Amino acid sequence: MTELHHLTVDLSEDTDGVGTVEVIASTDPSQADAVDAEVQLVLGWAWRRFPDSHGPLDERRDWDHDLQVVTETTAGRAWRTVTLTLSGSPAFIAAFAEQFGSALE
Repeated sequence: MTELHHLTVDLSEDTDGVGTVEVIASTDPSQADAVDAEVQLVLGWAWRRFPDSHGPLDERRDWDHDLQVVTETTAGRAWRTVTLTLSGSPAFIAAFAEQFGSALE
């Protein structure tokens, strides 16, 4: 099982077994390299574990993703939020939970 130190992970499933994993970190920009490394760890795992099945789930793919990075300044302080959303088949979600289960909320 792989531990994540900077990312918060939330898993939800719909009634058809399709799951959504939200991987989020909101940090000071000085933490960007560490957060990005963990995001790449998750994506690298997905690409290795399900190499030929990335794409829209309605096209019978196992997983898809969206990555957003936003930096905001509030009251003179910068804050960086990274959100990785993974949608997955039941097989993908089960494999994700096995690999990253310790990070699930």
